[in-house]
Order: sequence, then structure tokens, then C-alpha cells
Amino acid sequence: MLTLSGLGYGAYLYTKAADVLGLSKVELSRGDQSAKRFKKVDPKHDNISMLIMGVDDSKTRDQGKATRTDALILATFNKDDKTVKMVSIPRDSYVYIPAEEKRDKITHAHVYGGEEGTIETVEEMFDIPVDYFVKLNFDAFIDVVEALGGIKVDVPVEFTEQNSKDTGDAIHLKKGVQELNGEEALALARTRKIDNDIERGKRQQLVLKAIIDKAISAGSLTKYGDVMEALGDNITTNMEFGELLSLYDYATKGIDIESLTMEGEDAYIDDVYYYQLDEQKLIELSSMFKSHLALSSLSSDRSDGTESEDTESNY
Repeated sequence: MLTLSGLGYGAYLYTKAADVLGLSKVELSRGDQSAKRFKKVDPKHDNISMLIMGVDDSKTRDQGKATRTDALILATFNKDDKTVKMVSIPRDSYVYIPAEEKRDKITHAHVYGGEEGTIETVEEMFDIPVDYFVKLNFDAFIDVVEALGGIKVDVPVEFTEQNSKDTGDAIHLKKGVQELNGEEALALARTRKIDNDIERGKRQQLVLKAIIDKAISAGSLTKYGDVMEALGDNITTNMEFGELLSLYDYATKGIDIESLTMEGEDAYIDDVYYYQLDEQKLIELSSMFKSHLALSSLSSDRSDGTESEDTESNY
């Protein structure tokens, strides 16, 4: 009877997840592959990259495509050693935005070009293909943490912050290891009061790792249905359900995530604040991602049909 119940619940989860991903999937105008790829990648057989976008398009602030990204995390997945490398991109990074045809804060890429504009900007920054994206709003973030029953995080510093409804000083966290609910986890990931954008990025990765650890723990299996409900219409992606399912192998092998950090300095251009990235560090990160994806460091954009020296890659 227990076996039958388990099979039934597994079938329910499979169907629910497929339904959520099916409703959330969007087609990019570029088609099913990056212009920096010769052909479409398959997460089951290829190294891939994914851009995670966090936006505040919740019910109280929905502005459509004009919404800015509040969090950007680029991750690469290596199929051979089942490792993940990820870096948080400071929202005020001064970069070239193809959709604007000029340099601006990277957070504005979504305003002018939506998901595609943001993807193109990140590809331009790191000179690698961005194969997939997942965009979540704050409702999804809060609800997923709640569905998991909270997450355990080592909060680096005591602080007070507003909640997602803009209620001032609604969240107060003390320093140290503790269980966080959805609103508290969001406040930790979002607050800009306690440090700088680089440290903010580290906190975002800290929270994301805590969510992943909780999600793949044995005790969370019965909560997956609630997680799927939480995602609902609060997620957008270009991944097929089968492609997402292929990433489960990373979890079963004991997911190994390396957090990388961008470097730079504060800058004011025409009296506007930007974060000026360290170009040498950006080149180093680009090389690390290319190596992790097994791409040739000499490769360039393949949209012109030229040949690559890396015959084994899909670049």
C-alpha cells in the first residue's frame, strides 16, 4: 500500500511539475539556442549555462517588461563532474546593453529588452552562451521558502528591513544561524542598507544555496507539491520540463556549488551612480566559465557561421 501511495504521489508531482513548466515556458526570438552555439544543447549530455533573474513584478508592482531586475545570478553546469559555478552580477554594473546600444546599469537591460535583452547583455559581458534562463518574482521566492518550511541560514549581520509590502522595519534579523521564513529570506537577499552590492550578491547566493539544500533534503519530498503551487504563474523560463528534470542528477550526486565574486569600484558618471567592474577580473571570470563549459577561450560569436577551433564543444 505504501509503495502504491509513493508511486501515486510521484506521478502527481511529475504531472504537476510538467504542468507548471508547460504554462511558464516562453519561446525566445533567437529560437531554442544561443547565437553563440552551433546547435541546441541538451542538459543531459552537454555542459550548460543558466541565468537566474529576480524581479519585483509581484501584484503590487507589476509593470510588465519595464520592470528592472533586482537580482542576477549566472550559473554554469558541468556534466562530467556535476559541479556548478555561479556569480551574482551587481545590479548597478556599468555594462554595454545591446538593446540600448549604449552602456548603462545592467538592471535596465530588462526594462528595455525584457528577458532577451538581459540575456544578450550577460552574453556580451562574459562572452559565453546563456542557454537557459529562469525568472522569478518575489511572490515565488517567498512562497517557495514557505512551502519548504523555511530555510536555515547563517545571517552575517544584524539588520532591520521593510517587507515585500513595503511595511517599514517589519523584518528584524539578528546575526547568526537561524531558521528564516519567506519574508525574512527575501529581506536578507534584497537589503542594500548593510553593506554593498558585492556583499549583497554573496547573500543572494547564500540564500539560494540554502533553498537548494533544503529542497534536495529527504524531508522535503512531501513538500514538492506545495513548491510547484508556489511557483505557479510566478516563474518564466525557456526550459522544457524534460530539460529541467535532467538537472536532478546534479542533486543526486551531491550538488557541488562554487560561488564566485565580481570585483569593481563605485563610480559616478554624469552624477549618476554606477558600479564600475574590474575588467581584468571580468576576463578571469569569463575564462573560468568557458573552462567549466569546456568552450574554447578563442571562440567568438557563432552567429556569423564561422568555424570554431574547439571541435568537441557545442559553441
